[in-house]
Amino acid sequence: MGDLGPAELISGLCHTDGKDPFPVWHNGAISPCFNQLVLGALPHAGMAICSACYLSIPRCNLLQTPPSCGWNLRLASAFLVALLFTGDIVIVALLSQGDMYLDVLADGCAILAWLVHLSTIIVLRRSVFKRTRGPTVLLLLVLLTLPNLVITIVTYCYSEACLNLTDLLGLARFAFASARLVLIAAYPLAFVFQCVRDARPTLYINAADGSLENLYPDTGEMVAEDGSSCVSRLFYLWLSPLLRRGQRGELDRPCQVYHLPQKLRTAVVRRYFNSCWEATQQQRAGSKGQQDHWPRPVSRNLRNGTWTSLYEEESFELDCEVGLLKVLHKAFGLRYYMLGVLKLMANMLGFAGPLLLSSLVSFMEEEGAPVSQGAWCTFGLFASSLLSAVLRNIFIFEVSKVALSARASLVSAIYGKALRVSSVGLAQFTLGEVVNLMSTDTDRIFNFFNSFHELWSLPLQFSIALYLLYLQVGVAFLGGLGVALLLVPLNKLLASRILDNNKHMLRHKDSRVKMMAEILFGIRVIKFYGWEPHFTRKIAGYRKQELSRLKAIKYLDAVCVYTWAALPVVISILTFVTYVLLGHKLTAAKVFTTLALVGMLILPLNCFPWVLNSILEAKVSLERIQRFLKLPNQDLLAYYSLVSHEDPSTAVILDQGMFSWQGVNDPDQDSVGHRDVETETRHIKGSLLLHRLNLNITTGSLIVVVGKVGCGKSSLLAAITGELNRLGGVVYVKGREAGFGVASQEPWIQHATVRDNILFGRKYDVTFYQAVIEACALADDLNVLPKGDRTEVGENGVTLSGGQKARLALARAVYMEKDIYLLDDPLAAVDSDVAHHLMQKCIMGIIRGKTRVLCTHRIEFVDQADMVVLMDNGTIIKTGSPAEVLPLVEAVPKNRKNRSNAKEKDDIEQEEARCGSSNELQVEDNSDLSGEEQKQVGGLAWRVYQTYWVAVGKVLAVSILMSLFLMQASKNVSDWWLSYWISQLKNNGSTWTNGSSPNDYGSPQLLFFTPGGLVSPLPFVQTSPLANMSSEVRFYLSVYTSIAIGNTVFAAVRAFLFAYGAICAAAVIHNRLLDRVFKATMTFFDITPLGCILNRFSSDLYSVDDSLPFILNILLANIFGLLGMLVVMSYGLPWVLVPLLPLGLLYHRTQQFYRHTSRELKRLCSLTLSPVYSHFSETLSGLSIIRASRSTIRFEEENAKRLEQNQRCQFLSGAAMQWLDIRLQLIAVTVVTGIGVIAVIQHQFGSVNPGLVGLSLSYALSITGLLSGLIFSFIQTEMQLVSVERTEEYSTCLPTEPQHENSQLPLSWAERGWLEFRGTVLAYREGLPNALDGVSLVVRPGEKVGIVGRTGSGKSTLFLALFRMVELTGGKIFLDGVDISTVGLTQLRSRLAIIPQDPFLFSSSIRENLDPCGQHSDQRLLDALDHCHLTNVVDRMGGLDAEVGEKGKAFSVGQRQLLCLARALLTQASVLCIDEATASVDQKTDKLLQQTIREKFQDKTVLTIAHRINTIMDSDRVLVMHAGKVAEFDTPVALSQSEESIFHRLVCGKGQ
Repeated sequence: MGDLGPAELISGLCHTDGKDPFPVWHNGAISPCFNQLVLGALPHAGMAICSACYLSIPRCNLLQTPPSCGWNLRLASAFLVALLFTGDIVIVALLSQGDMYLDVLADGCAILAWLVHLSTIIVLRRSVFKRTRGPTVLLLLVLLTLPNLVITIVTYCYSEACLNLTDLLGLARFAFASARLVLIAAYPLAFVFQCVRDARPTLYINAADGSLENLYPDTGEMVAEDGSSCVSRLFYLWLSPLLRRGQRGELDRPCQVYHLPQKLRTAVVRRYFNSCWEATQQQRAGSKGQQDHWPRPVSRNLRNGTWTSLYEEESFELDCEVGLLKVLHKAFGLRYYMLGVLKLMANMLGFAGPLLLSSLVSFMEEEGAPVSQGAWCTFGLFASSLLSAVLRNIFIFEVSKVALSARASLVSAIYGKALRVSSVGLAQFTLGEVVNLMSTDTDRIFNFFNSFHELWSLPLQFSIALYLLYLQVGVAFLGGLGVALLLVPLNKLLASRILDNNKHMLRHKDSRVKMMAEILFGIRVIKFYGWEPHFTRKIAGYRKQELSRLKAIKYLDAVCVYTWAALPVVISILTFVTYVLLGHKLTAAKVFTTLALVGMLILPLNCFPWVLNSILEAKVSLERIQRFLKLPNQDLLAYYSLVSHEDPSTAVILDQGMFSWQGVNDPDQDSVGHRDVETETRHIKGSLLLHRLNLNITTGSLIVVVGKVGCGKSSLLAAITGELNRLGGVVYVKGREAGFGVASQEPWIQHATVRDNILFGRKYDVTFYQAVIEACALADDLNVLPKGDRTEVGENGVTLSGGQKARLALARAVYMEKDIYLLDDPLAAVDSDVAHHLMQKCIMGIIRGKTRVLCTHRIEFVDQADMVVLMDNGTIIKTGSPAEVLPLVEAVPKNRKNRSNAKEKDDIEQEEARCGSSNELQVEDNSDLSGEEQKQVGGLAWRVYQTYWVAVGKVLAVSILMSLFLMQASKNVSDWWLSYWISQLKNNGSTWTNGSSPNDYGSPQLLFFTPGGLVSPLPFVQTSPLANMSSEVRFYLSVYTSIAIGNTVFAAVRAFLFAYGAICAAAVIHNRLLDRVFKATMTFFDITPLGCILNRFSSDLYSVDDSLPFILNILLANIFGLLGMLVVMSYGLPWVLVPLLPLGLLYHRTQQFYRHTSRELKRLCSLTLSPVYSHFSETLSGLSIIRASRSTIRFEEENAKRLEQNQRCQFLSGAAMQWLDIRLQLIAVTVVTGIGVIAVIQHQFGSVNPGLVGLSLSYALSITGLLSGLIFSFIQTEMQLVSVERTEEYSTCLPTEPQHENSQLPLSWAERGWLEFRGTVLAYREGLPNALDGVSLVVRPGEKVGIVGRTGSGKSTLFLALFRMVELTGGKIFLDGVDISTVGLTQLRSRLAIIPQDPFLFSSSIRENLDPCGQHSDQRLLDALDHCHLTNVVDRMGGLDAEVGEKGKAFSVGQRQLLCLARALLTQASVLCIDEATASVDQKTDKLLQQTIREKFQDKTVLTIAHRINTIMDSDRVLVMHAGKVAEFDTPVALSQSEESIFHRLVCGKGQ
């Protein structure tokens, strides 16, 4: 016997003829061979394979509830079906018929499949799926076996043998098949109806610990996508648990969302990106033959692994010449480019729609056309739209994954660089610019990934659309194309103008937000001085400039919207008019295919300029990030001497050290040390130069550094930590790898609990921790705080007093347990008693034996030092014992009084110089835990919509809606008119004046080409074009053109009305917000993080100005577009309402299911983004401390953790969007297919109008975009309206200060300055203890009263009560006999003056800081400066118009205090309040200032809070406060002489 081929094998198996071994059709029915093999064995094989994939799912023991009865029913069904197939195979064997082997094969496959499926059900009902329906794919596989079973039963019914009662075996087979059908039919019922008795979360008691467990799987423990099947990935079934959780309203915390897939995790992406960077770096080094710039030292004697890993990363970062684009290309390029293939395929399939539409309409125009032609067209529409939808969905999702990976890489790279960049390099950027690199610039590059593929895709789409248009209407398309191409340069011009205006608008916005940030930061000073009206006008001025640019943008945008809304209609008119003028007849197929193609033509023309702009923006951002990454790193190996000193007891050596805060042009550092100091000082303009520093510090000693304001004390500490630029000399620090304990002059407090601030990442050692708390005098403060050391301190310690912040920063430094401590005036902000405690218990106590360098102005503690260092003008002029140096401390200011004061760049001040204003610092910092900004929950209240409606203006809003309605109606009517025209032409057989038959040019290809080449000139072209048209055609064209013109008019009205409405709303919402915030009580500012308030004025207002109108415009267009589409489709094909109604319900249910989760995910995205930016801002602010303490690795890990949290939300938000998109695409595919099927059926009955069918189908092809656009734009609008909700919350709900004025008050009121507190009680907030508790005292006119008491005793609260910054709880305060609660706040505060504890300056000129309202002459300002000993400093800076820098960075802390004193000297107040205003000033200057105050306020009442006792010793009386009560109130002499007096103890503690 010869070899059996496939044909013979199948013929033998199926018992068929060898010539036709595998017939599909046999005797008028499907052949048994095809039924058993293709419809039977094949689906069962697939079922077995797919079911087997679920056998490895792990068992879940957490859910101690029985599985739903649906699982039990499916289990029984599967078992019985397998049993029935076994019975059937036994009967087949007994019958032994010709096709026995075929039945045995089919039944054998079925038995195997159902047994595997049975095993799968057993596994799934014990897994996390036990209380769910399980994977949907299993149901689909079961349903695929139904056709085989139905055909088998039908065959049995037609076979008399099988129904013969005498043939029991044949009858048994029929019975078995029927039983299988019943069981398989029951299977989907068991799937749909799970029979779960209680759908709510059921709780159970855990046997081990009695804890309650939720029935639902914990989404926070699940990993997204990984381990999911292909079907699950395709339809995003893996998202279902999360979506259900969102629907239940339980998705309110970031920890509840899925973890990222393994490949997208921040740590994995970071490692991969770094390896790509290193590979690119090696390639570059290899190509240039370069070696590493820095040779590694042979031995580094490092103490711990932390520094090792830091050094390794640092050395990796040293070569920063690698192009960032090359690294990104290497890391993500190949995968990203491969996705372009999906984009290409989806685009090609997109063009199948119009072509198949053309074929379908042509089929319907042709009577008696075979039904198979229509069926194939409908099937083609179904297949192409489905495949296009799937490919496009996969493409978008995969691109978003690449973009997320790139974002994680860039954010991590920027953060890592910021931790390692040198201070000199970082000074080139403000904090706002660096934060913008991480936010705006990375977002632009993120968006680039979506734009790049459009760069080649859009021109390709445009070219193909043009070619297809040419095939439809020939040269007639050139008229419309000409108009479209003419609009491209117009669009480019508009885009460039919009971008230009946008740039200016953002600049004005930055100025406004920066100003607002400073106002909020200095709101206390503004309220003290009553400057609110002035600053309101100033902000209003910036806002006016911003709105003028916004107006230009919106009107230009309106022109864009109008042109692109009108363009399709204009192109259609010109194309059809030209086509008719050329003497051709319009057909339904041509018209609606052309309309579909024109729609495809518009999109590339509209999008391309914006895509190009997006790519150019990404290029600029990439260059900005590249410039930052190229900054030189802090190179501690080059900075410090690596050679150990001969004397092991030496801790720090400075030998001829020369340092600067700025870099130098000459890289030769060795030669710099020999230069003339004056030359070098001129070279480094405007920066304090530390020069000729010679210092030898012994291990374990206490070094006290003294000197006048601005002499360079803080800069000396920065030189030791490596933050300065070493120009020459030698720096040696023993054990520098372990880091330093640093307490800076302006404390850097983290946004965390008190305990976390002190621990600073170290383990909690309860004994040592308590010792540190006691040593830093924090025990009493922690007892007062609501939650003790678990109390959250706001951003930069906003909830703490100045003294508490200083002691907290000191405690953090002490808890680090370093060998070297650098303490920058931690005693300045505390009273004498606490200062004495800190000196004895902390500096001379818990860290005794450690090397300590203390900068201070408090001379009383200098005698405890081992060595005193006296500095002046950037150099050390004397070192020695306290006895040797102390006599010189008084002399130095006298001798050098007229010399120019070099300004001191304190450690933290230099940070501020780099950081810039607090604008950008706090824009995103809205996550303060002590006044935490809450995530909104649920849908938006109608009140929010109403607010925006009213802000736009009711009449204007109605006009906008009416113009939208008319625009959409006219568009639909014009399309309907086209279809009516075509129908009439078809019915009437309209004649052509030239006698040519329309069929002469029926084929579009014949317009230009024939088999012989180019067609000869058409005969009718030689006559007048208008003569070629019949009056009927002319009538139809005229009406069509008129309607189209009406449409363009309505489009223009709608565009400009909307633009005007958006501007009105922006102005109204901002003005209400600004007015309310300025009127808010001081308590509101105390408990609300500035970032939260600033967010309203920056990101929220940006949404109201720009994002909300943009997306709302799209939403309204989508709503009216969808309504118009449904009306036209229902009119054209009424039967389409049959599938549309259930599909509409499905759409509603789908979007409802999606919206809940999507909204929460969007909110979580915003919520988790703030901590990323605020942590980065916080890191930059405390960079010197982080680096000095060697904590960079921990901060990088913290950044990665926060970024990972945000990436999780971003990824799932995108995935949820694609989950909805694929479902909407499937609904749209169903609509298109349904219309096609209905049209084909109606065509068979001869009741179809091709024009209306074409119109309906052309609309249906765009339904996908409209359906998805509607839901996306609705959700985006909801998200943007959250900004309106947030601004409205402030505009209506903020507590405000009383706004009344006392009209009866005489102008001469408060001239005497007589002050009385009568039983005054004050609590900052309800529930807090009284800060003033029954204070009663009288201050006589012109009296000078000194106020003392430990931190928290109520000293500053007296001033707050006097200025009514906080309203009294009880009692009264009288000023010149008038109860101040009856006086207007402006009237009261204009009679008082204050010098606050924290010196605050606005980033403007010296003139504006002294006199913002411009009430004084220049001479008065100069006199005030002279009295405050600032004349030389101001002259050197350039006079009154010199800028003070952001937050006064051009001055040292002490100089800022002096400027605030000058501000107070200018007031005509009868009462002056001084709140520890000279804490950061040296003793000599303090004495001179006290003399000035006595002279200038000789006949005024002066209240002075002081920690230095000698400051108030010459006061008329001294008030001692304790626990909010008056403890003592008498003359200094009387109190000093009483041994029981608290004041006496303070004086003695001071040593006087």
